[in-house]
Amino acid sequence: MPADLFQIADHHQHDHGAAHHHPAPAAGRPLRVGVGGPVGSGKTTLVAELCRTLARDLAIVVVTNDIYTSEDALALRAAGVLDPERIVAVETGACPHTAIRDDIAANLDAVEELERRFAPADLSLVESGGDNLTAVFSQGLVDRQIFVLDTAGGDDVPRKGGPGVELADLLVINKVDLAPLVGSDVDRMIADAAARRSGKPVVTTALRSPGGVTPVAEWLTQQVRVWQGAAVGEVPV
Repeated sequence: MPADLFQIADHHQHDHGAAHHHPAPAAGRPLRVGVGGPVGSGKTTLVAELCRTLARDLAIVVVTNDIYTSEDALALRAAGVLDPERIVAVETGACPHTAIRDDIAANLDAVEELERRFAPADLSLVESGGDNLTAVFSQGLVDRQIFVLDTAGGDDVPRKGGPGVELADLLVINKVDLAPLVGSDVDRMIADAAARRSGKPVVTTALRSPGGVTPVAEWLTQQVRVWQGAAVGEVPV
């Protein structure tokens, strides 16, 4: 098996059911952020744009998830968004939520190996494979979660709710530039999402447009600062 490919069947079960809150920052450990959402919503594009925008100031490593291939990792390496060795793939062989929520061992091993090889890192991004609205990350794997929807998936999706929409630390509504073409009402999506999220932030993006990633990059930069500040006792997490 290639050194840059992790498979879920090769790893043991971790007990990750107990943590349902933001864990305390660990001094010297980077912030770990999960990126989830349905197929085609723009997760890989978001990870690519975050790397392009933030890698000048932050040391980043990336783990991607696909069921049977390394497609997303290959795409990120081909795009040159980071040193290719900073990007590894997890081949889940099962539904994507299995590897980010139920059996996180392969992903956790991949993250820890990257963080060891490229220490000190500031940010570890874990991209889930495309999954439905119930997919969320175990908080034994990541410290923050981003959930990505897109206007082409239908403007009723935020209203339908689900753990991804309701629990993610940041909800991204992507492809707002396509909304008029697919008959989606972005204002309605924002209002429905806000009603589901108890004040947690919602941002809109057009990731293929210049500057489209800016609201997500600004939120993530702030999260890294809070994490690093809390790790040295400067600010509460």
